Amino acid sequence: MRINTFSKWTLLLLILPLFNNCSKNPVTGRNELSFMSESQEIAMGKEYNPTVLATFGVYEDQKLQDFITRKGMEMAKISHRPNLPYQFKVVDSPVVNAFAVPGGYVYFTRGIMAHFNNEAEFAGVLGHEIGHVTARHGARQQTSQILGQLGLIAGLIVSEDLRKYADVASQSLGLLFLKFSREHEEESDRLGVKYSTKIGYDAHQMAEFFNTLKRMGESSGQSVPTFLSTHPDPGDRRARVHSMATVEQRTFPASTFNVNRDQYLRMIDGIVYGDDPKQGFVEKGFFYHPVLKFQFPVPTGWQYENSPIQFQMAPKDGKALMLLTLAEGKTLDEAVSKTTQAYQLKVLESRRTTINGNPAVEMVSEQAAQQGQAQTAQNTVRIATFLIQYGGQIYAFHGMTYLATFNQYFNEFSKVAGGF
Repeated sequence: MRINTFSKWTLLLLILPLFNNCSKNPVTGRNELSFMSESQEIAMGKEYNPTVLATFGVYEDQKLQDFITRKGMEMAKISHRPNLPYQFKVVDSPVVNAFAVPGGYVYFTRGIMAHFNNEAEFAGVLGHEIGHVTARHGARQQTSQILGQLGLIAGLIVSEDLRKYADVASQSLGLLFLKFSREHEEESDRLGVKYSTKIGYDAHQMAEFFNTLKRMGESSGQSVPTFLSTHPDPGDRRARVHSMATVEQRTFPASTFNVNRDQYLRMIDGIVYGDDPKQGFVEKGFFYHPVLKFQFPVPTGWQYENSPIQFQMAPKDGKALMLLTLAEGKTLDEAVSKTTQAYQLKVLESRRTTINGNPAVEMVSEQAAQQGQAQTAQNTVRIATFLIQYGGQIYAFHGMTYLATFNQYFNEFSKVAGGF
């Protein structure tokens, strides 16, 4: 179909107003297009924060929480955006990670806190995460995605040749976004060096932390080519950050830069390493929750992941998934109603039962295929749900797979829930 001149001009008139949303980046000082204001960044952080804390939980160690808040606020004051309502939390997860969301919300897992060898390593990563906030990487990534999609849509409308290669164009767009992410990581490394140096830490230690990350990646068998990774290779980053630290320290010729190894190691002495047994653990084919006082079997060979809000498990082929979480509602009838509404389930059958003396409801339901898709046994999700009233709570097991494999996995789902 040929697009007429009127349609082309209409498209341009729709896109051009977007380019009026320019603002000065606090770090680079350059004017850049942005679809997110500072107030929207702050609102996004406030909205996201409860979800993070509910998902992971706050790690119950007041000295660690005081430490990250004190150092975070000290660094925020000398950053490019000192007036944001910063919050810093250590969250209760064994995963080695730190992350930030727009508006000044920064999170470190207890897993990464346990892997730092000194305060200077921590300070470098803290500066890196604050750098994501001050350089507005969340807003910039959103703008890049919007513009990329607009450009692709415009090209598909205007160019017959591009329409022929829409899949290739979309793939190239994805690689472009990866490139933006790598650039953001590198910019945050520079800011991590700058900020940590400015409050008196030896940023060369930040570079050494990448050795820890590299060893962890190698021992776990992770091997993602740098070209297709949103994070630069740890080995590459180590050399680059050492070079940045040398240059940055020259601006403070009379300064002594702190490492504080012994002080840091004393502070984290006793930190929970790995999974916290209080949150539940798997042993000899069973999941046990010692605080909530329940257990259930885990199928042999299934992989699992535990978090404060749910336990999920799946066979290695990934063809099914089962999770345990809390259902909303004070009664089983209320839980059935809220569950079907929340997950938009079409209930096929439902019955009252008991599971090891506990009142329960068992239902089988479906989720429709995505709009525009013909519903088949290969794309229709069928779910076996078991709602169990126990200990003042209603627990929900959801076993899900495609219709084509439902009968294959239903007995496994029933054994898990029936063993509660």
